[in-house]
Amino acid sequence: MKIQSLRILAALIVIPAAAASLDAALQFDKAEYAARRAKHMEKIPDGAAIILGAQLPPGYTEYQQNNDFWYLTGVEIPDAVLIVDGVKKESTIFFTLSEKGARNEGINLDLVRNPKEVTGIEGAAPAADFSAALERLASQGRVIYTMFMPEELARECSTEKFRKLQVSLTQNVWDGRLTREMQFVRQIHDKYPQAVVRDVSAMIWELRTIKSPAEIAIMRKAGRIAVNAFLELIKATKPGMYEYELAALYEYLCKREGAQDLAYYMIISSGENHPYVHYYKHDRLLKDGDFLVVDVGPDLGHYDIDISISYPANGKFTPRQKEVYEAANAVHEANMKVYRPGLTVDKCVKEVEEILKKQGFDLTKDYFKTLRGGFGHSVGLAVHDVGGRFTVLKPGMVIANEPMIIYAEENLGVRVEDTILITETGCENLTSGIPREVRDIENLMKKPGIPQVLKKSGGK
Repeated sequence: MKIQSLRILAALIVIPAAAASLDAALQFDKAEYAARRAKHMEKIPDGAAIILGAQLPPGYTEYQQNNDFWYLTGVEIPDAVLIVDGVKKESTIFFTLSEKGARNEGINLDLVRNPKEVTGIEGAAPAADFSAALERLASQGRVIYTMFMPEELARECSTEKFRKLQVSLTQNVWDGRLTREMQFVRQIHDKYPQAVVRDVSAMIWELRTIKSPAEIAIMRKAGRIAVNAFLELIKATKPGMYEYELAALYEYLCKREGAQDLAYYMIISSGENHPYVHYYKHDRLLKDGDFLVVDVGPDLGHYDIDISISYPANGKFTPRQKEVYEAANAVHEANMKVYRPGLTVDKCVKEVEEILKKQGFDLTKDYFKTLRGGFGHSVGLAVHDVGGRFTVLKPGMVIANEPMIIYAEENLGVRVEDTILITETGCENLTSGIPREVRDIENLMKKPGIPQVLKKSGGK
C-alpha cells in the first residue's frame, strides 16, 4: 500500500484512540468488586460459595477469565479459585502464578505480588491450600454453594452452552462426561458425603442483571465504538464486494479503538441466507439488489454490545424493501417510546400497537403478525446475558430491542436492533447514532467508504 493510502486511511478514521491503560490491574475500582461480593454474601448467610476460575486454554487461544469469576473479582489470573464466605463475611482467592507466567499472559505484576491490596479480597493463598480450605468448610457443616451451570468464556452464553453440552457431552451415549462444574460437585459429594451442595448460579446471575454505573459507563463506550464502526461499514458496502471484506473492516475498526474482540461472530445474512439468522460464513459476493442484515457488536473489557442493521447493498431501497423495513423500524421506535421500569411484555405489545395505529399503519398487514412490540434478551458480560427474557423491566437492566421479520422466498430479511438501558424514568439507547430512516441510510451510502477511497488513491 502506498504511503499516501495509509495517510488517507488514517484521516478517514477520526474516532479518538482508546485511552485504556494496559497496565491497570483491575478494570474497575476494587470497591466495585467488593460491593458485588458483599451483596453475594447476603444471599448465602449459611455457607460459602466456591467459584472456579477459567483454566488456561490448551491451544493458541487468548486467555480470558470466565464471566462469573471476573464479575466478583476483576481478576484475570488463570486456574484461580474464589471462596466467598457468607458466615465470616470475607473472601479468599487461591492461585499460583509466577511473575514470568503473569507477564506472558499480560497480567499486571502487582496483582501477583500484592493480591490482597490490589483486589481488596481479604485473603490470598497458594492454589495448593484450597483443598484444606474446602475440607474445613465441609467439616464445619457449612452449606457449600457453587456453580452448576457452565462457565461463560469469550463469545459464550452459559444457558446456550449448557444445552449444547447436554447434547454433545453429557447425554451423548458415546461420551457421557459431566461438565467441569458438575464434575466438581460430584467430587465434593464423593469426598464429603455429609456436605450440602447447592447451585449458586441464579444468585450471581441476579446480581449481574442490574448494571452498576461503572458497567453502564463502559457499555456506553462500547456502544460508541460499535456505532462508529457501523457508519464506516454502511458507507463501504457496494455490489461486487465479498461479505468477508465487510467483516474484516468492522473487526479492524472495533479493535483499533480498544475492543478486545467481537462479542460474537459477525452475522451477515443476504440473498438465500436470510432464513439463517445466525449465518456467519461471509462467503457471498454481494450483487445489485441484495439486501443485508448485519448483526455484530464489540466486546470491550468483557462487556458486549448487540446491534443489527438492515440495508440494500446498492444503497437504494426497492419499494418492497422500504415497506417491510419501515414497518420494522416503526416497531423499534415505538418500543423506545414505551420502555420504562414496571413495563411487562404484554403492556409493551398493547402500547406499541396503539402508537402504530395513530401513525397510520395497517396492523392487518401480514408482517405485523411477527413485528409486535416487546423486548428481547439481556445484554452485558454475554451478548445473550444471564437472566433470560425478562417479564418486567427494572432500572439498570440492559436489553436488546430487536424487531425482526424474514421473507425467505423474497431473499429478504429485516432486523433493527439496538442495545437499550432501562433508566429510572424510561430508557437510553446505548447505541444511538446509526441512521435508521430510509433517506438517511441512502444518503450515507452515497458517500465512499474506506475501501473505495483507498482504491481510488491507488491502494490495494
